[in-house]
Amino acid sequence: MNPSSLNARHSAHDAEIDAHLCAYNSAFDELGLRFRWDAHTLVSLAVIDGEQARIATYIETHHAHLLTAYSAAFLSQAILEKKNARYPGCVSIRVESSPRSNQVVPQSRITSSSEPVSYEMALPALAGI
Repeated sequence: MNPSSLNARHSAHDAEIDAHLCAYNSAFDELGLRFRWDAHTLVSLAVIDGEQARIATYIETHHAHLLTAYSAAFLSQAILEKKNARYPGCVSIRVESSPRSNQVVPQSRITSSSEPVSYEMALPALAGI
């Protein structure tokens, strides 16, 4: 395989990752959830089978406080429905590039300086989905 076709494959894969990230982050915004995912988050969750299970694991690991009001199943289903309305399908991630099996990268290690995140805007409440 020549370098230009390899670069094209990587660019297409990167575009797919970006589309899923946009869909997830839009779903979080629509539901009033104040967190954002980046490519490192997707890769760290790739070892978990199923998108809903990945979302639930992320919530349980990084935002357990939400589980006092909502179940992980409810939240993950609501997020997945909003995400799929924007960009359906499961993201394909090369698992061999992810961290050790069943390990989720802590939030503080996954933020990217190239992706500014602002939590200053008022977001709508989750109720009334």
